Amino acid sequence: QVQLVESGGGLVQAGGSLRLSCAASGRTFSRFKMGWFRQAPGKEREFVAAINWSGSSTYYADSVKGRFTISRDNAKDTVYLQMNSLKPEDTAVYYCATNRRPYSSAGYNYADEYDYWGQGTQVTVSS
Repeated sequence: QVQLVESGGGLVQAGGSLRLSCAASGRTFSRFKMGWFRQAPGKEREFVAAINWSGSSTYYADSVKGRFTISRDNAKDTVYLQMNSLKPEDTAVYYCATNRRPYSSAGYNYADEYDYWGQGTQVTVSS
């Protein structure tokens, strides 16, 4: 059974930084793309960033490009989201996700493309 556990969320002032981690278990981590999504109160879940199975390709939403960096350590079965220059509008619950199709980056920015989700970690950015 695939399990994803996020950590690293918290309260930070605008302009600050946080690093989220997502530890995976239950299968061979290194074969599958990983994504980060977020959901703010009253809003739909939205794509933040994704990384392919090897880490050689990364993808970002326009709203976070240049501020957030996604990376992965396949030896530790962990994906990271480094968030810099945080803004109040980044406040949301952040989720990591993965899917069942190995070696595929198709649909990386669509939530429906992902089959497994973590429980989420809250990020709050104060102004």
